[in-house]
Amino acid sequence: METANLTDSNDVNGGSSKLAQLFRRQHEAFLAAGAPGLDERLDDLRKLRRAIQRDTARIAELICADFGNRSRHESLLADIWPVLSAIRHTTKNLPRWMKPKRVPVGLELSWGHARIVYQPLGVVGIISPWNYPFQLAMEPLISALAAGNRVMLKPSELTPSTSEFLAEFLAELFPPDKVTTVLGDAQVGADFSRLPFDHLFYTGSTAVGQLVMQAAATNLTPVTLELGGKSPCIVGEDARLPDAARAILYGKLLSAGQTCIAPDYVLLHERHLEEFIELAADAVKKLYPSLKNNPDYTSIVNERHYQRIVQLIEEAKSKCARVIELTQAQNEPLSGDRKIPPTLVVQPDDELALMREEVFGPVLPVKTYRRLGEAIDYVNCRPRPLALYYFGENKGDRDEVLRKTISGDVSINNTLMHIAVNDLPFGGIGASGIGSYHGEFGFQTFSHRKGVFVQHRLNSTVLLRPPYGRMAEFILKLLLRR
Repeated sequence: METANLTDSNDVNGGSSKLAQLFRRQHEAFLAAGAPGLDERLDDLRKLRRAIQRDTARIAELICADFGNRSRHESLLADIWPVLSAIRHTTKNLPRWMKPKRVPVGLELSWGHARIVYQPLGVVGIISPWNYPFQLAMEPLISALAAGNRVMLKPSELTPSTSEFLAEFLAELFPPDKVTTVLGDAQVGADFSRLPFDHLFYTGSTAVGQLVMQAAATNLTPVTLELGGKSPCIVGEDARLPDAARAILYGKLLSAGQTCIAPDYVLLHERHLEEFIELAADAVKKLYPSLKNNPDYTSIVNERHYQRIVQLIEEAKSKCARVIELTQAQNEPLSGDRKIPPTLVVQPDDELALMREEVFGPVLPVKTYRRLGEAIDYVNCRPRPLALYYFGENKGDRDEVLRKTISGDVSINNTLMHIAVNDLPFGGIGASGIGSYHGEFGFQTFSHRKGVFVQHRLNSTVLLRPPYGRMAEFILKLLLRR
């Protein structure tokens, strides 16, 4: 068993050298062995699934320890089940994904034939975040292994128990020249992103994503960036408001809002504002009757992130925004638990940090509109979000929102659920990300689609070779008129 922990190294160059050695070992192993066959890939995925099922309880406990308190049920539901679902979906469909795909060649080349062949890229780097420390490390790993690659994983240093487990867990399953885990701080992450990977996959903040992309550009390494952003929730005038409030608050408060696709702010018709506030409070009381000793309500991951969210609320209060705590949590001393009460900020000014930055906590800004077009314009005047949510029954309004807004993915009359559909691509656009994965889209992200044309012995293209004469002129006229 071998893992690479570079955190304690005082020699930055030494750490970089160690990373280079790990990369070189995997690169040389890939060149020597070539692309693994279907059976090897399926064996890798199945033994990964069995190991996860064996260690499910331990994984949930370690995630809880990293957060201070993280709901066991939420870890099972949002960190572990999606991984098992992804493996099941991948093993079922991988034989079909791997098959070369015949493509038409056109009348002019009809005696030949063409196909697309899927090849592994080689050595893939994955940088995973802290908010779903198991799922967001494993899902890209599954796609990369399914595509036949070797993988170097750099999990987040902010969830050390889970990251150390990942290193131990993967080292027991795979030789280091196939999968290796690198532990370390932000400097290790920066060095990691400068390695000449065949593909680099990053999940995290937009600001760090920019640095990752700059580092990868040195080697012309292609990147997939799964970022975040302010995912809007538009509530139509004809929405079933009680259902909408329950779904929005559930999506916002899962893992205390520390979810990249959590509803970041709500836009609803002005006549529904007060009713929505009442319904939101009722939804929270049913979801979380108390906070302090409630194992279902997750803590903020660390003190720095806790203080950041507290400051967002304090700034809103200082600017006279209407701030509403949705429980009686003010009677419970929560600061030692790093738990923040579910909070609405009503009609916040757009200059507040709350409206400029991704919230990533249990604080929900609510703004109103008079016409649906105003809500659409509001979304379109801001960076394109990772997710968008719409609640409403009118198909025309729903189609207008879908047609006029651009986002990563969309859920209608619910929140978060699109991420659970293995056959949908998951990814952002613009500031919320580059590229996508999940299911076959993940397989293709980590594959090279090689085009192959095979010439039949009957070859009409010889008529278009020099010296050009009457026949070439005649054929060109036909081709240009088609």
